[in-house]
Amino acid sequence: MDFLNFSKNLIRLRQERNLTQEQLANFIGVTKASVSKWENKQSLPDLMILPKLSALFDISIDELLGYNAQLSKEESRKIYHDLADDFANQPFDVVLEKSQKLVKQYYSCYRFLFQIAALWTNHFMLADIDSKQKKVLTDAVDLCSHIVENSKDMGLRNDALSLKSYLYLFLGTPKKTIEILEELQNPYSLGSQSDAVLIDAYCNMGELDKANSFSQIRMFTYLLNFMSISTKYLSLHLKDVSICEETIARMEELIRIYHLDELHPSSVISFKIQCAVFYALHEKKREALQMLDQYVRYMKLLLKDDQNLLHGDAYFTALEPWFESADLGSAAPRNKKVIFESGMSIFHNPLLQSLETEPKYQELKKIMSFIGGNL
Repeated sequence: MDFLNFSKNLIRLRQERNLTQEQLANFIGVTKASVSKWENKQSLPDLMILPKLSALFDISIDELLGYNAQLSKEESRKIYHDLADDFANQPFDVVLEKSQKLVKQYYSCYRFLFQIAALWTNHFMLADIDSKQKKVLTDAVDLCSHIVENSKDMGLRNDALSLKSYLYLFLGTPKKTIEILEELQNPYSLGSQSDAVLIDAYCNMGELDKANSFSQIRMFTYLLNFMSISTKYLSLHLKDVSICEETIARMEELIRIYHLDELHPSSVISFKIQCAVFYALHEKKREALQMLDQYVRYMKLLLKDDQNLLHGDAYFTALEPWFESADLGSAAPRNKKVIFESGMSIFHNPLLQSLETEPKYQELKKIMSFIGGNL
């Protein structure tokens, strides 16, 4: 357990209340030099002083000292999914406050804090006003910064940096996103080309199961990244019919060959939306409606009772243990009701406005509403 963060806490609490070291010293009856030593980790206060400090800052002695229990992976996972369900069924502010209290309670459990930052990222749009949404995103950025500055887990720090860059994009500060990601995502770095080296190393050590598992995991994650980047590429070239049609043709083959519509329908859904937008912009209503039809079909699959879990197939046989070992397990990061509300937003997309008078469009909208009514 990592429970003595008294110095950091004292500095933070004093500054939050705009107190000088001398003012704090006078209040509790010690010298300014004593307060300075506490903040510089040169000494700790007498036990009799702790109740005065906790009363002044209106926190418990445990919180003052920085005592924070570490949650297990299973405990963190349960809390995340419980809160995700609460966001779907309870007032946003109530659930947000609950999660904020947990942050204070487990402020040195960095992997849990990362999950809370991810939780806020996945649900901030449920807040009723823009300023509240921005505050949630800013708080998530602060959590990521805290993780980067204090966690000793390099992988977790990199994850926090990546999430932080994503949050900056939501906050309308893409320059900060670029500053973080240009170095992390440098295609010329050796780190980005080391997967095959690790597979060779596993083989040389006779660890063929590890080599097989890692190979499948990386192939799968690269497929999802390829889907995501291709969707962005499509959006960059919406005015160029030849590029878009060729991209769509190639990606449709990729989806078919790797059964991505069954393995990871959410990645295919994003692609189908962009395809529908492209066709609608070029007044190809029949093709646009076909894409919307597929979109609704995949949403129905995603929201089925038995389809909330990530899974492999006859080719990707090593994925499920990996999914289960992930911090959040194999369940979706958002409740189905929240996923549905997000999915319905396509029918309010101004780029698809030209389709609204089409009977097929109205039919698909009704089907989606029916799906949502059964959740």
